[in-house]
Amino acid sequence: MSTRIAVISAGLGQPSTTRMLADRLSESVRRHVGESGAVASVDTYELRDLAHEITDAMLTGFAGTSLQPVLSAVEDADALVVVAPTFQGSYSGLFKSFIDVVDDEALIGKPVLVAATGGTARHSLVLDHALRPLFAYLQAFVVPTGVFAGPGDWGDAADGSRGLAQRVDRAAAELASVLSGSGTGRGREEEFDMFSESMLAAARPA
Repeated sequence: MSTRIAVISAGLGQPSTTRMLADRLSESVRRHVGESGAVASVDTYELRDLAHEITDAMLTGFAGTSLQPVLSAVEDADALVVVAPTFQGSYSGLFKSFIDVVDDEALIGKPVLVAATGGTARHSLVLDHALRPLFAYLQAFVVPTGVFAGPGDWGDAADGSRGLAQRVDRAAAELASVLSGSGTGRGREEEFDMFSESMLAAARPA
């Protein structure tokens, strides 16, 4: 059985930490889905490459030749992984514009893993104050663990890197568990651990 995962990376730079996080999540989701007995077909789409067509679609209501296959992939996917950079405490305009041209009913009931990158740990609030409400409005099923990566999660910051790897692994495992029909696979003790880790991450100096 093949499971189709569409990964949306909304980074604006090249190279991009948003794409780096998207790749880590893709690898982990593929591994966890494989452990559940399925084969994950994972395709990543860079919104940066589609910026002009996304704008045209907003203005005209019609998707161009490069954008339409991506919209179809989102609609046909069994699950989504979305990774957005944080600007002024929320997702970028490019990311929101892309979501605005996705069919209104395409995400109903679809499992979604949300993730974000930002320049300070304070931006981690984007997960619960911007991304979750957006996908809740679209009636998607957002897995419990969102993944935020700040400056302390990259490079030589060993503790931060381990924390990011744990969050990536937990979120990917939840998505794979939902796709296998086993719920999120989470227990009350794990919920407490996740809360504690997120509080420590938010308190860590940027």
